[in-house]
Amino acid sequence: MPASSVSDSLQLSQQAGATPKSLILFCGVQFMAETAAVLCPDKRVLIPDQEAGCSLAATSPVDQMRASKAERPGAVVVAYVSTDAEVNTEADYCCTSTSAAQIVQSIPEDREILFSPDMFLGLYIERRAGRKLHLWLGECHVHAGIRTEDVTSLMDAHSDAELLLHPECRCISQCMFAPSERQLPADRTFVLSTGGMVRNARECTAPVDLVGTEVGMLHRLRTEAPGKSFVPLDADAVCEYMKTITLPKLYPSLRDDVEAVTVPEPVADRARLVIERMVAN
Repeated sequence: MPASSVSDSLQLSQQAGATPKSLILFCGVQFMAETAAVLCPDKRVLIPDQEAGCSLAATSPVDQMRASKAERPGAVVVAYVSTDAEVNTEADYCCTSTSAAQIVQSIPEDREILFSPDMFLGLYIERRAGRKLHLWLGECHVHAGIRTEDVTSLMDAHSDAELLLHPECRCISQCMFAPSERQLPADRTFVLSTGGMVRNARECTAPVDLVGTEVGMLHRLRTEAPGKSFVPLDADAVCEYMKTITLPKLYPSLRDDVEAVTVPEPVADRARLVIERMVAN
């Protein structure tokens, strides 16, 4: 049976809310399924493997977030969507990689901003928004492993390629904000969300795209643009947590209606406020 929806984490949660079906089987990591459960309180959300975590979300436990807020009373908390539902209850804003700069720019200049949890995305947003942020020292282990030298060597080998970088990549500051130093073509270097990469694959005419994100994304890009060549910056950029979602686990979850994702109602109610605010923008 083909998937009903294929998209990034937030769009999948929105599609879960839009479907008339009352049962959602979410083939993603835990924070994604929690977001779907928060946005769909009247539906039952299953995940094939309850241990499908996220290395980025794990760097921002809620008790540490509360302690950090206590150290900076009055700071505005902006939480990247790759966080657990309980952490969202401590946030003033939730954001995607696409909306983060706009949200940061909308916050009054005299307010401190705590940005969590991805420090590489935070560095990128600092430059885009022109605001100093208090950065949480978290990272996605997959994107943190994509290095500047991977980028430069492949750009040398593919002189006509476009470079697509996810903003969680460790190399993002050098590649995007110092292209002359790294001899990267500014007109062919793009920082994109996963959804942005899909749109680029459909629309751009470059014969080769060098892709800086988890390698599972390459299958969708090749499906969307079969006439193009997609080359990973790091062939070992694999999320082992995402790969725990398998067909042998999916089948019994759906057959037996097990592995439900539950978010306590007080947590869901508060998290829903910041997530719906993000979706509305």
